[in-house]
Amino acid sequence: MGTPEGFDWHERGDGSVVITHHGSMATVLRGRRARDFVEDVEAGDDQELMARVTGNYRRGNERTAKQHPRNR
Repeated sequence: MGTPEGFDWHERGDGSVVITHHGSMATVLRGRRARDFVEDVEAGDDQELMARVTGNYRRGNERTAKQHPRNR
């Protein structure tokens, strides 16, 4: 639980990278960010990297929000 999943990516002919999440486009990387992404994804956990790049990851404040009086 808590591990990112459902991300996929492909590189376009112009060098840009399209990242999708469960089939919906999440972001497009171009230029240096796209080149850096391709290098990084080949070296590490691609799901975690795509979650960070798209901003779709846990921020660590979920427990605090759950304990807030209005959310009880």
